[in-house]
Amino acid sequence: MPESSTPAAARPGAAVDAPWAGAGLDQLSSRDRALFQQYGQGPVRDVPYSLVHRAFEDQARARPLAVAAEHLGQRITYGELDRQADRLARLLAESGVRPGDRVAVFLRRSLPMLIAELAVLKAGAAFVPQDVKTAPAAQLRHVLDVTGARVVLTTAAYAKEMPGSEGRLVVSVDTLAAEPDPGGGTFRPDRELDSESLCYVLFTSGTTGRPNGVGVTHRNACNLLHTAPGDLGIRPGYRVSQLLNIGFDMAAWEIFGALGHGATLVIRGSDFAEAVRTADVVIATPTILATLDPARCERIKTVAVAGEPCPRPLADRWAAVGHFYNGCGPTETTIVNTLQLHDVSAMRLTIGRPTPNNTVYVLDDRLCPLPIGETGEMWAGGAGITVGYLNDPELTAERYRPDPFLGAGHMMFRTRDVGRWTPGGELEHLGRTDDQVKIRGFRVELDAVSAALESIPGCVRAATVKVDSRTLVSFVAPGHITSQEARRAVAGLLPYYCVPETVHAMEELPQTSRGKIDKAALLDVAVRLRAGLEAAA
Repeated sequence: MPESSTPAAARPGAAVDAPWAGAGLDQLSSRDRALFQQYGQGPVRDVPYSLVHRAFEDQARARPLAVAAEHLGQRITYGELDRQADRLARLLAESGVRPGDRVAVFLRRSLPMLIAELAVLKAGAAFVPQDVKTAPAAQLRHVLDVTGARVVLTTAAYAKEMPGSEGRLVVSVDTLAAEPDPGGGTFRPDRELDSESLCYVLFTSGTTGRPNGVGVTHRNACNLLHTAPGDLGIRPGYRVSQLLNIGFDMAAWEIFGALGHGATLVIRGSDFAEAVRTADVVIATPTILATLDPARCERIKTVAVAGEPCPRPLADRWAAVGHFYNGCGPTETTIVNTLQLHDVSAMRLTIGRPTPNNTVYVLDDRLCPLPIGETGEMWAGGAGITVGYLNDPELTAERYRPDPFLGAGHMMFRTRDVGRWTPGGELEHLGRTDDQVKIRGFRVELDAVSAALESIPGCVRAATVKVDSRTLVSFVAPGHITSQEARRAVAGLLPYYCVPETVHAMEELPQTSRGKIDKAALLDVAVRLRAGLEAAA
């Protein structure tokens, strides 16, 4: 049975079902004041779990012989995964790991990855995931320094040359799993956890050039994983693909969304298509989803995307074969804090409304609420708001502020996403403040230019970069789209200063390790191509 949890209205950081106060509300009309709260507050729901791993343990007790995960022909049952995680948790405790500690999980997508993450949670600590193959050595050292992790969980293939491992215990999870188990039963830490304990620490791309560590609590994660629609309807018997980099926050959605609801996690190897071919539920970025064919997905029921703007044609394509959710939310708001079930007949593709126990506010530069329909910056509040950046109080104070609308110690987070409420109460995502550039003195949304390009029939993905104060360059995929056709499409939808100087067609756009369009790589390409043309002239 699900464990009891504190009602949402009583938890710090959760939404409350009460009239809002706050600076600027009295400047709105009575209608806009009412809609600001009605649209901005997600449903108030109780959450059946307060600890992420307890949901998995309930599933392991209920169906120990069910397959918990598959990877490259290997399988592990719920019972065996629970046993292996308990065994590793005991080793961690014996090695000095205590509730509140952080443990590095430097692995790749694999069965040992699942054992490691669950073991850390069972030990009462927070896991710090990094893809050991794609993360640079300097980043791994930085992560260890920031988190203070004294234990690194990895595999034998990487253990001997682990960057930054000096003075730290390095455990090869695969080697331990292959050894005889002395037994010991279910592991429990010496101090019981509560929902405010850290669950995991994720590193985002930092404004200073170094990644920032974001602390996510069990309460934050459970709120998304165990309320609809964030639970995505996952149930025993379902198959959920695991496609994403383990250091990306959406990977936690895949992993614990499956294991907390009794499904089978299908962990991919190098072949994305094979992992989704038999999946009921797929969670991905739009860039990854654009490479997949829904006609080849035999069982697909639900698809959810987030992480970057989704092209409308891509949403329509997948919504025609199953439930398609378009979501939005940075790591600091716990994976996503808005979700919309897309209807192909809808007038527009939106990111929907706040998920349960969460809030979203559209504010002006003075942090005052804007009338419904006006464009502003989206700030997020409620149960998804994380505890801030590790060892960086200055950046935390800049991006996290006391929530003047919910009050009572609640915090809100500056997402840097630009949006507005539709008349029906859904959020339109209009780009990011850091994607707003000045071209010839005019403000241009790079994502708006890319969206115009994605309206071209046959265009799967597009991206736009600023080369200098007068020049935009765009990239489209696949490669058959001509520059003239693409520039004409933008000119037909946006002002003249938004039309890119050149549009380069590629078979596919480069991706970051987290499955998003790599705009830094595209900017390098644009600069090199331009330099080559100038040299030739």
